[in-house]
Amino acid sequence: MSSLAADFSATQSLLWREIIRFLRQRSRIVGALATPIIFWLFLGFGVGQSFHDSSLPGAMNYIEYFFPGTIVMIILFTAIFSTISIIEDRREGFLQGVLVAPVSRGSIVLGKVLGGAVLAAGQAWLVCLAAPFVGFHLDATGILKILLLVPLLSVMLTALGYLIAWPMDSTAGFHAIMNIFLIPLWLLSGSLFSVQGAQGLIAVLMHINPLTYGLAAMRYCMYPANSPWLGSLPSESFCYIVTVVTTLLLLAGCFAVTLHERKA
Repeated sequence: MSSLAADFSATQSLLWREIIRFLRQRSRIVGALATPIIFWLFLGFGVGQSFHDSSLPGAMNYIEYFFPGTIVMIILFTAIFSTISIIEDRREGFLQGVLVAPVSRGSIVLGKVLGGAVLAAGQAWLVCLAAPFVGFHLDATGILKILLLVPLLSVMLTALGYLIAWPMDSTAGFHAIMNIFLIPLWLLSGSLFSVQGAQGLIAVLMHINPLTYGLAAMRYCMYPANSPWLGSLPSESFCYIVTVVTTLLLLAGCFAVTLHERKA
């Protein structure tokens, strides 16, 4: 078997392993999918009733505002939870076996990242089917953008989870990192409140948060072109540039740490 064929086979095997493992663990499906939906329903129908933001168009309610953030949260939860398997594989010895296999380390990165990204994108697309029932009327362009943006965000967030999980040997430590870093990353993306409504340090953190621009791109997918809300967002092209660059940098980081593991 040629080197390229071996690498492709390794990537495919790791990808399918992530999918099969996910489908066999129903608690992961419930946790990754149900938790964001519960957040959306409770905050949308509960806190949302007393939520007032002058930057929101009058015709938009909080349920509609929060829906794109829910999609991003589902991607985040699924992508991050899938990378916990890196810690489990290291503890069980599977990862060490993969690292000494006669395949490139790039195939390992692609297999793990793409496996998590496929799971995240699949669940996000599933929830996107509820958009018409929430009040969004997507045209062909919006649907196409969602079909492209969701996998991009899925790869970005899975790569982030990979970078965090790779040097760790404790799932408890990973959950701690998630609570103090990943959840705030989502909170400061504009999911719960707009960037325009933030002040001081919070506003600065939201502007330098790459996920802010990924979420803004998601709003461009769902809001009509004449929506007054879009005028307060960064330009759509800039949102995609930030998201693509961030994804490439995170993937480069994944390749770097994996190659370093080989030399250790």
